[in-house]
This record gives sequence, structure tokens and C-alpha cells, in this order.
Amino acid sequence: MSASQLYIAAYDVRDPSRLRQALYVLKDFASGGQKSVFECYLTPAEKRLLLSRIREVINENIDAFLLVRLPAPHRIEVLGQGILPLNDEWMIIG
Repeated sequence: MSASQLYIAAYDVRDPSRLRQALYVLKDFASGGQKSVFECYLTPAEKRLLLSRIREVINENIDAFLLVRLPAPHRIEVLGQGILPLNDEWMIIG
């Protein structure tokens, strides 16, 4: 089984219908998020599936989608209130 890595996914979708569809796609993969930015713990297979599904939703001529892999968790600083992941496989200690 491949290890999951933490990514930040963000989108800017201009059409309300595509925007709603993009939200549904991201919620399938996200452990937390707000508005159009989400934390996603993804295996390589999940990353490929997310990119495939989001390509079906967005219009690449006018919309934008960003997926950034974050470094190892010990180098990430979070300010404010953290939200526990919705995925039971993850545990946050801190």
C-alpha cells in the first residue's frame, strides 16, 4: 500500500455549475478545508484519480486548479483552529 502525502488543493472556477461540481469532487478526497482550498492526504493513485475527475469538471481555458504537495508534517506551521480530518484513518496529535 502506498503512503499518503499531504497536499493543498485549490480552485478558481468561474461557472456556478462547474464550481459546485468541483466542490463535490474535492470533498471526496479532502480531510478538511474551507471555501475553495482543501487539505488532501493522497496516495499516488488517489492523486491521479483526483486530477482525472477535476479535469472532467473544469474549463481549462478560464478556470484554475492547483495541487501542491506539502513537505513532511514536522515542517508545517498552522495558525488558528485546526479541523480534525474527516477520514478515520488519520489522527492529529498536538
